[in-house]
Amino acid sequence: MIEPKNQDLSITRQCKLVGISRSGFYVPSARESEANLELMRLIDAQFMETSFYGSRQMARHLRRLGHAVNRKRVRRLMKLMGLEAIYPRPRTSDPHPENKVYPYLLRDMTIDRPDQVWCADITYIPMRKGFLYLVAIMDWASRRVLAWKLSNTMDTDFCIEALDEAMARFGRPEIFNTDQGSQFTSPRFTGRLIDAGVKVSMVGRGRWMDNVFIERLWRSVKYECVYLHAYETGSEARAGIGRWVEYYNLRRPHSSLGGRTPAEVHDGFRGMKLAA
Repeated sequence: MIEPKNQDLSITRQCKLVGISRSGFYVPSARESEANLELMRLIDAQFMETSFYGSRQMARHLRRLGHAVNRKRVRRLMKLMGLEAIYPRPRTSDPHPENKVYPYLLRDMTIDRPDQVWCADITYIPMRKGFLYLVAIMDWASRRVLAWKLSNTMDTDFCIEALDEAMARFGRPEIFNTDQGSQFTSPRFTGRLIDAGVKVSMVGRGRWMDNVFIERLWRSVKYECVYLHAYETGSEARAGIGRWVEYYNLRRPHSSLGGRTPAEVHDGFRGMKLAA
């Protein structure tokens, strides 16, 4: 068994041996006790329903379920999960004090065509014996998931990998919108966008509605996929989420899209651009 203090080094060595990035190595984070992992699953499910719950209210909720927890313990677990209630903003990271924060560009803007605005966010994925983090890049107008990646750490690398994949497959948007998390304010991430001629937009602190469509995606992927299966391994999670994303993009009609799927809307617009 790999001791926790040596796990990071072992994973890095194995990644080099097989020629994949660290964030592509889907080992669930399992340094927490079974009791804490169960609390984290309960916190995640409740936060989907009441994202205005802070650590005090969440601790009360858990105690009502019969768990003897104090606020300090709940606060630590919520921080590990990247959850914080701010009017009622769920946050997956804090901004880095040295990273540039860009202004929000979407206020009063009509977003009516694919590839006009893309957005990205990170969420916590509970598993049977650990947890992972999921980043997704979405086209705002069509709701299509353009790329996604899993990682056992909330670093910048897996976000950059998702961005690179999305731009390699679909070109580039006019504007890219994120929160102010350190992964997205990183010069390595914003530099990719600026070099490609993309305008960078960031939501204000506590303004969860400014990235509402990807927040709704997290609710759907958790209730329709993650909570139903309780994946054992990272590979199982990757395969299961991959099947769900394919279903969501290609076969799940949206009433807001006139009964069309995200892929139909996105591909239809791209086809018109090529024909023009």
